[in-house]
Amino acid sequence: MTTQHPITPPPELLGKWEEDWHHAKVKDTDLEDHIAIQAARWGADQELEACFEWLGPRIGFATSAGLRATRRPKPKPPSKEEALDALYISFDRGYLKKEAAEIIRRALEKLDD
Repeated sequence: MTTQHPITPPPELLGKWEEDWHHAKVKDTDLEDHIAIQAARWGADQELEACFEWLGPRIGFATSAGLRATRRPKPKPPSKEEALDALYISFDRGYLKKEAAEIIRRALEKLDD
């Protein structure tokens, strides 16, 4: 009998998440939190894929694509206006909140080099 849960990230994946955190330009979380978040997302994705595999031909492609899009939405990048607002508010406040820095960073990442 195994004591390991069937949805357990392999050690290589844990190592990759740690490496990703060490190489990140901006560290929004502690290493332990980053790995916990990645593991939760990975586990949820594994469960969703297992559900699709089990349902198989019982549901059509459009239904599975719609379900996947609903359950795993892509985050919308902030607009230039949202980033500028965050910058102006932070300037007026005299300090930059973590959330504002994240908005500004994501908007800057959208720009072409």
